[in-house]
Amino acid sequence: MIDILPDKCDFCGCCVGICPEDAIELKEAEIFIIDSRCTNCSKCVWSCPIEVIKFNKEGVLYK
Repeated sequence: MIDILPDKCDFCGCCVGICPEDAIELKEAEIFIIDSRCTNCSKCVWSCPIEVIKFNKEGVLYK
């Protein structure tokens, strides 16, 4: 699954716009991954300009 470091996120929305499953929600100053929708495609990981989105240990990939 995907993890976001919320204390470092600048809430730019790049990950929200690129997610093909609408698995990321941005509400005010909070960002959420909806695990049941996430397919681990990694598009959000590579779209983040400040590299605060990572796969957790089960997903192996760290950026």
